[in-house]
Amino acid sequence: MKVLLINGSPHRDGCTFTALQEVAHALERHGVATRLIHTGTRVQGCLACGRCLETGYCAVGDDGVNEAIDLLRESDGLVVGAPVHYASAAAALSAFLDRMFYGKSRAYAFKPAAAIVSCRRGGASASFDRLNKYFTISAMPIVSSNYWNEVHGTTPDEVRQDAEGLQTMRLIGDAMAWMIRCFALAKSQGIAAPTLEPKIFTNFIR
Repeated sequence: MKVLLINGSPHRDGCTFTALQEVAHALERHGVATRLIHTGTRVQGCLACGRCLETGYCAVGDDGVNEAIDLLRESDGLVVGAPVHYASAAAALSAFLDRMFYGKSRAYAFKPAAAIVSCRRGGASASFDRLNKYFTISAMPIVSSNYWNEVHGTTPDEVRQDAEGLQTMRLIGDAMAWMIRCFALAKSQGIAAPTLEPKIFTNFIR
């Protein structure tokens, strides 16, 4: 069992990384392996070229998106971490996820997913909502905690002082490990995941 964690902050070892590490430690205590990748800052936005609908991979340059696609296909769950920029998830992460999910999300269906956000003060709930939409459109069960999945602070040291935020992160790891084990048990007992119907698109302007 393994979970992919994506650090969408411009800072590799900053506040978002600190929160993700807390989730990772909780998962690992339950015997779930983790793989953490960093999106960086040089991420091209989606070109809407549609080539991924044929190949299953993004046609844009090699900036880690296609690696993440493969890693998530091989993983049992996903945790996405983002800093809050202007009350939304960091732009580079949004571009990364647009290309990672568009035309490829059927392979991610029924893998538990969680979004976590890091902010100084405000904008966390809007960013949290923004990230969760990638999961709900992809039939990915959302892993919750005992509060909105956020930490507060301007430095990693300040995040480590956010006792409530760190507890939230640990509970995400606990819940995700439990959910993954439940899904594996169901599969071993012959309980199959729901069958996805072909997507229906309704256009309101004709």
